[in-house]
Amino acid sequence: MEHFNKTFCLEVKGDYACFTRPEMKVERVSYDVITPSSARGIFEAIFWKPAIRWRIRKIEILNPIKWISVRRNEVGQTASDRSEGIFIETARQQRAGLFLRDVAYRLYAELEFIPHPNRTETKRSVPEPLLDTWEKEEFRKDENPGKYYGIFERRARKGQCFNQPYLGCREFSCEFRLIDGHTTETVPISETRDLGFMLYDLDFEKNVKESSPAFFRCCMEQGVINVPAWDSEEVRK
Repeated sequence: MEHFNKTFCLEVKGDYACFTRPEMKVERVSYDVITPSSARGIFEAIFWKPAIRWRIRKIEILNPIKWISVRRNEVGQTASDRSEGIFIETARQQRAGLFLRDVAYRLYAELEFIPHPNRTETKRSVPEPLLDTWEKEEFRKDENPGKYYGIFERRARKGQCFNQPYLGCREFSCEFRLIDGHTTETVPISETRDLGFMLYDLDFEKNVKESSPAFFRCCMEQGVINVPAWDSEEVRK
């Protein structure tokens, strides 16, 4: 069955954000604006299934880019099921970070429907308590892209999400709302700048167990970033 991808728009905002540059190994330093991978994570926090894939197409920056330097305590270890826990007093590290503050974006993403033969297997299905009764009824019906479009719209309009969306780091949670019309919305900032190479996303297509980063040249024109297609030559994998 032939179908077309539908584009959705979300407006997100938060007090702080950190889209960490991978070249900064020790101290956290954020990119100037949100990365496509972080934007994708926000859409997936609201709705995701193995049958769909989110493709970020455009980012609008609504607030001027502002920075804040923060020194904070972090835990330098990761807990595992085999360990007996972490004693924080011995694992604590003090690290500096250069974050963004008072951020607001308008994110445009295509919801791409994946035909059944092309899907990858997943072992982490959505827990039953996170699904509403009407969603369970929808999944029992014949599968088609329109069903997924409708489910996302209803979830985003109600403010529902599987986990709280965040801006780069989980401690920087954000608010979101679905944008239906753009006539009365805030206009992007009037700033044009070449932001250099930016992380696009992690590439799992070559090797599912070991991903590799993909980058693109990020150029902001009058507060708008047009994100190239994943398969285009502009994306360096």
